[in-house]
Amino acid sequence: MHSSIRNFILPLLLFVVTALLPLVTSEYYTALIVKIMIYSLFALSLQLLVGCTGLISLGHAAFFGISAYAVTLLSPEYESGNLLWMLPVSIGIAMVYALITGALSLRTKGVYFIMVTLAFAQMAYYVFHDTKIGGGSDGIYLYVRPEFRIGDWVILNLDNAYVFYMFVLVCLTFTWVFLAMLMRSRFGAALTGILVNEQRMRAAGFSTFGYKLTAYIIASGLGGLAGILYAAKDGYVNPELMNWEQSGLVLLMVILGGMGRLSGAVIGTITLILLQEIFQSQALFGEFAVHWHLTFGLAIIILVALMPKGLIGLPEQLRARRRSSAGSPAAH
Repeated sequence: MHSSIRNFILPLLLFVVTALLPLVTSEYYTALIVKIMIYSLFALSLQLLVGCTGLISLGHAAFFGISAYAVTLLSPEYESGNLLWMLPVSIGIAMVYALITGALSLRTKGVYFIMVTLAFAQMAYYVFHDTKIGGGSDGIYLYVRPEFRIGDWVILNLDNAYVFYMFVLVCLTFTWVFLAMLMRSRFGAALTGILVNEQRMRAAGFSTFGYKLTAYIIASGLGGLAGILYAAKDGYVNPELMNWEQSGLVLLMVILGGMGRLSGAVIGTITLILLQEIFQSQALFGEFAVHWHLTFGLAIIILVALMPKGLIGLPEQLRARRRSSAGSPAAH
C-alpha cells in the first residue's frame, strides 16, 4: 500500500493540484509556475546526461536555443503556425545537431568533454549572434503562439493561457514518465553501468559509445522541447538562450537538487528560480536588490557546501547526523 501511494497516488495528486493552481493564483504566480515547469523539463533532460550517464555537459543550452529559434523561424509572422509538424521538425533539428556534435564530443572524456561541448554551444551562439539569422544579437519575436490543428480543425489553441499552462504540465509529466521508464529499461541499466564503471561495461561487451551517443541525442530532444515551450511562453528568442551561462544555470539546478534522481532536477529548479525571485525582490531587499547576483551566489555556495548530495539527499544527511549524535559518548 505504501509503495502504491508513493508510486502512483502522490504523483497523481501532485498533477491535479498543479493543474488547479491557475484557478486560485494570480497571473504573476501562474507565469512563475510555467517558468519553473519549463526549466524543470530542461533540467530533467540534462539529468539524463549528468546524473544518469556521468556526462557533464556545459553546452546543453545549444539544443534549448536551437529548437526555440527553429519554431520561431518556422512560424508565419502574423498567424499561428501548426505545431503538429513544427514540433517534431524543431526537435529534430536539435537532435541532428546533437548527432553531429555528440559523435565528436563523446570521443573525449572528463574536462575535455566539458570544454568541447562548451565550444560547440558557443559556436551555435555566435552563428545566431553574429549573422542575420534570427535577427542577430537583437533576436526575433514569435508574435502568435503556434497551435495544433488538422486542416481548419484546431485541436489545441495555445494562445489560451490555461490551455498553454496545461500543455506545459503535460509535457513535463510526459518527460518524467518517459525518463523513469527509460532508466528502468535495459538501456537505462546500461547507462547506470557506464556511470559506475565504463571500462567494465566495455569488457562485458557493451558498445558504450553507442549508448552514450543515444543518451546525448535523447537529452538534446527533450532540451529542445523545453526550448520550444520557452519560445511560446515569452514570444521572443535571442542568442543568450544558447550562452554558456544558460548551460551553467541548468547544470547548477541539477547539482543543487541532487544528481542521479529525476526529482533532484525538479527540486533544484524550483529552489534556484525561487531564490532568484526572492533576491531580486525590492520589497524584501530594497535598493540592494540590484546586486542580487551577490546574495544569490553566496546562497548557492552555502547550500552546495552544506549539502554535498544536493537537496534530495538532505533527509538522509539529517538521519545520519541524528544516528551519529545518538551513538556518540556525550549522548549517554
